[in-house]
Amino acid sequence: MSEIPETASGVMWQSSPPGSIYDYIRVASFSIGPDGLVDQWSLRAADLFGLSAAQVKGKDPVEAFMPAELRTRGHRRVAEILDGKEWTGLVPFRVPGENRTRGVAELYVMPSETEDGERAALCIVVDVRALRRIETDLAASEAIFGQSPFGFLLFDTDLTVKRANQRFATVFGGTAEDHRGRTVHDYLSRSEADRLTAALQRVLETGESVTDLQIVGTVPGGSDRRHWSINLYRVHGGSGRPVGVASLGTDVTRRQIAAREAASARRNLALLNEASARIGNSLDLETTARELLDVAVPGFCDLASVDLYQGLLTGEEAPPGRADGAAELRRVAFASAVADAPLVNRAVPGQGEPAPIDVGAVHRYPFTSPCAAALRTGRVQAVPPAEGGLVQSTLAVPMVAHDTVVGLVQFSRAKGSEPFGERDRALAVELAARAAVCIDNARLYRREHERALILQRSLLPPGDPEAAGLDIACRYLPGNAATEVGGDWFDVIELPGHRTALVVGDVMGRGLRAAVAMGELRTAVRTLAQLDLEPAEVLSHLDEIARGLGAPGGPSARQSSRAAHKSRGPELSEVYLATCVYAVYDAVTRRCTFANAGHLPPVLVEPGEEALLLDVPPGMPLGVGGEPFEEVEIDLPEGALLALYTDGLVESRDHPLEEGLQALRNALTGPGRPLEDACDQVLNTLDTRHGEDDIALLMARVQGLPAEAVGDWRLPREPRSVGRARELTRAQLVAWDLEPLVDTVELLVSELVTNALRYGEGEIRLRLLRDRSLVCEVWDAGLVQPRRRRARDTDEGGRGLQLVGLLSAGWGSRRTPRGKTVWFELPLPDGEAAAEPTVEQLLSMF
Repeated sequence: MSEIPETASGVMWQSSPPGSIYDYIRVASFSIGPDGLVDQWSLRAADLFGLSAAQVKGKDPVEAFMPAELRTRGHRRVAEILDGKEWTGLVPFRVPGENRTRGVAELYVMPSETEDGERAALCIVVDVRALRRIETDLAASEAIFGQSPFGFLLFDTDLTVKRANQRFATVFGGTAEDHRGRTVHDYLSRSEADRLTAALQRVLETGESVTDLQIVGTVPGGSDRRHWSINLYRVHGGSGRPVGVASLGTDVTRRQIAAREAASARRNLALLNEASARIGNSLDLETTARELLDVAVPGFCDLASVDLYQGLLTGEEAPPGRADGAAELRRVAFASAVADAPLVNRAVPGQGEPAPIDVGAVHRYPFTSPCAAALRTGRVQAVPPAEGGLVQSTLAVPMVAHDTVVGLVQFSRAKGSEPFGERDRALAVELAARAAVCIDNARLYRREHERALILQRSLLPPGDPEAAGLDIACRYLPGNAATEVGGDWFDVIELPGHRTALVVGDVMGRGLRAAVAMGELRTAVRTLAQLDLEPAEVLSHLDEIARGLGAPGGPSARQSSRAAHKSRGPELSEVYLATCVYAVYDAVTRRCTFANAGHLPPVLVEPGEEALLLDVPPGMPLGVGGEPFEEVEIDLPEGALLALYTDGLVESRDHPLEEGLQALRNALTGPGRPLEDACDQVLNTLDTRHGEDDIALLMARVQGLPAEAVGDWRLPREPRSVGRARELTRAQLVAWDLEPLVDTVELLVSELVTNALRYGEGEIRLRLLRDRSLVCEVWDAGLVQPRRRRARDTDEGGRGLQLVGLLSAGWGSRRTPRGKTVWFELPLPDGEAAAEPTVEQLLSMF
């Protein structure tokens, strides 16, 4: 009904509120006059029965609406009503003109009187079908509302609780009626209540439902955080007007925990995957520790630090392992995602007060501390947080690799972060273990690297080598710590006749094996050089040796190794390949003979000219076999500069080899400078700091023997040549102011020339060379090499070579293209008298 203005009496009339029962059921009315006929018919009665007032007025209601079998009882009831009795009951009815029953009406009949005092009746009619629908709906609503396992609230338009179900009351206490009139602020924290209130207001105003609104709070008497999923929708009355908001809440705490655990598991897997990719990319201990913290902070914790045993960092043979946990450690890394965070992981000085540890500091943990316990037991320990500090949770995790503790990592979470749980402990152990394995591998690599480097350096020439007729300078730069030791080497070998062998080589591969192979090849080169073989022969023998290095039995097992390699696979034998340049320089002729086994070409710089790459046939690397090596002879002018080098000097990933060779030529071209300065100029000009490979550089400046330092004579093959040789020798030594050596040299020259006459062939040649020592050479065309033997007591001869070996500093023989050369060497006098042979030495000749 419409709103009516206030009356004079002050009573206010207004419309029924939304949701009134009259919105759902239609109540009809009609009246029966004293004659038992219908005299009034309401509009709702017309709507209910489908008949207008004109069709019904003046008719007997029993005859008009009731079935025939019920009319007798109906007339009796009407008579009783008109007699002044009330009646209520269910009456089947039909529409006039129809034989079937249309429905059942609930009828309320009340006696009344007319103006004349006659008896009449007022009838109120309700369609029973509408009532039954309402009862069914109410029962269903009550079942859903009251029996629901979910918390259900109905909020009024003022957002107060209008009704709550029993499930809600069970969770929040009291009875369902106790919650009527409350607001969400009575159940939730202010922030969560404001958020839910805003959602309720929005649903009430817009009618748009809200699903799965996540609300966090606690229940009365509990401290655990609970999570609820709230669904909101607007409720309308029968007239369609909003009457409130319904809220259905589901406790999803377990689901949230499961989701959080699943998210934690995914995060842990992602961290482990990231750790696999980022930890261990370097073979440096400190770098590996920093890589661990880069992964852990802030993805896993807020602060972290790594301590490694000091002995591990100083290169001890093995880390302390699980001792008493009080060994010295060094702080190698610290990371924090918290601004102005202090250094965590504190040591305790003598006074027992905690103090921060700076990165790089060496310290100890007290025996009773959790950190010492973690190091001692190899198990993760929880570190109690300091009062009033930033950190609320810390794990001390030992870094264990191959059952050996190498250090300690501490993970800390600041206040406001979630404390570490069991899953976090397992992840911390896994992260520390992965880093520990990488650190232990780096330790083992560094140990092998240092050993290989020591071995390699021990096999290189000590100090600055010296050579007759050459000024020598050399440089060796090992690769950085991130690369394994290579097989680069160089050598300067003095040969008879003031000749010098210059060698530069590079074993392919890296590590201790390459260094050992380099040592074997270098030793073989020195041995072969002492045999005074030609450069091509030296490389041929070296090739055979290289092919036998990978066989289990060494060079002697080469053939069996080849058979095993073919029949059972390459894993049973290793192939060692190397490149090498071998050059022999003769200081007298200033002639240099080269042979190359797959190495980079030497560089020659003649005075006032540009640097050139010598055209020396490269040949195959050592160890390949099957191909001969070629020799090239080149005359070197006085003052010329010769450079031999390995590929690390001119080759890197940043530029091609051709650019590096051109840069080397440019660095060597220019005004003459001291040889040491020239070496430094090359290293400073070229990119030699990449550390990708070892670098060996050997430079020699030609300073041939002057003509006045050489005495060279040819003698006919006749007995008097022995005396002539003594005369020439004496005269030359006197001219060189070497009188103290005259008698000895005369005697030894006489023995060698006599042997050439008796056992040699062709013309005899005598040569004296004076440089840092005196060398005497006797040449002939015979091919038979002299052999020192012990003469019998009765022999009149056969003691000449024994005498040469006794009186000289060294002697020997070598083949030449036209025969052989026998030589001996004596040191130049230093002002003191030469030592005379002892009696025992002289008697040993007999």
